[in-house]
Order: sequence, then C-alpha cells, then structure tokens
Amino acid sequence: MARVGLTTDRVVRAGAELADEVGFDQVTASELARRFDVKVASLYAHVKNSQDLRTRIALLALEELADLAADAVAGRAGKDALVAFANVYRDYGREHPGRATAARMRLDPETAAASAGVRHAQMTRAILRGYDLGEPDQTHAVRLLGSVFHGYSSLELAGGFSHSAPDSEESWTRILDALDALLRNWPATPTP
Repeated sequence: MARVGLTTDRVVRAGAELADEVGFDQVTASELARRFDVKVASLYAHVKNSQDLRTRIALLALEELADLAADAVAGRAGKDALVAFANVYRDYGREHPGRATAARMRLDPETAAASAGVRHAQMTRAILRGYDLGEPDQTHAVRLLGSVFHGYSSLELAGGFSHSAPDSEESWTRILDALDALLRNWPATPTP
C-alpha cells in the first residue's frame, strides 16, 4: 500500500525540485525516497523506476514550458513573438535548470507524440509563419531556434559567458536580433 500523502503528482514534482537542486542526471528513485523518508518500494506505487520518474519529470517540464510559452506569445507576432518565446526558454533554464535539462530528454516516439513537445513545435511553427518560410526551410528554422535557445541557456548556466565582455544579456539581445534578421532573409534553397 502506498504511503499516506504520496501521490504520483507529488512524487514527480518532488523529483523535479530535486532535479533543479542536484541536476537531472542525479535524480533517482532512491534519492527521492530518502527525501520523503520512505522506502523505495513506497515510490513504486507511483512510478515504475528511476527511468519512469525521469520521463515523468521531462513531461512535467515540457508541459510547464508550453504553458509559459503560450502565455508569453499570446497576441504577439514576428520578432516580438520570437523574443518572448526565446526568453521563456532562457528564463525557465535559469529558474529550473534540472527541469530544463529534463525537457530535452529523448522520449520514445509514442510518449513524445502525446507530450507537450507537440505544442512547442506548433508554437514554433506559428511564430515562423510570420517569416513566410515554407518546407523544408521551416523545419530547418525550428531546429535552429531550438539549438540556439537550449544551447545558449546551457552554456550560460554552466558559466560559459561569465568571464568575458560583453555580458551575456547583451549577447542574447544581439543573437535574437540576428535570428530575426536571418528569418526575414532566409537564404534560398540552392538548386542541385
């Protein structure tokens, strides 16, 4: 029987908090059981194992990010939407570094298709419609934006920009300006 007070939601949220404290890769059912002062078996009424716990944390992070991004881009278009969307990813990474890492976890195709990751892709494509990109260029642009948002955030959190000028805020602003200019002037697909 599950310990009183433990629910799947509570276990996953505690796992997400643990990820933010110690790093997503360090999250295990054993460590979480210690935090709850229960035996690991008590958690298994709510999650199958450490991998299931990490997957559920990833799904929570994707959902949180999608909700934040949807609120941020509502009523915006073009560069304003791009900047708002990008800032959500950067801010979330700063506030929730473990969860941000979890959001990048590779999910099996069935889980990914049912996750909020689909909403992220839809929002990114909605923003890109303002830049009049067709396929396959829109897919290339989705990958570019994801790489920049996640990559910059990861490097910044690791202290990669703390020892040189200009500061990372100025660089971030310039990068978003450059992305907007690139998207407005996307290079034509070369003919073979």
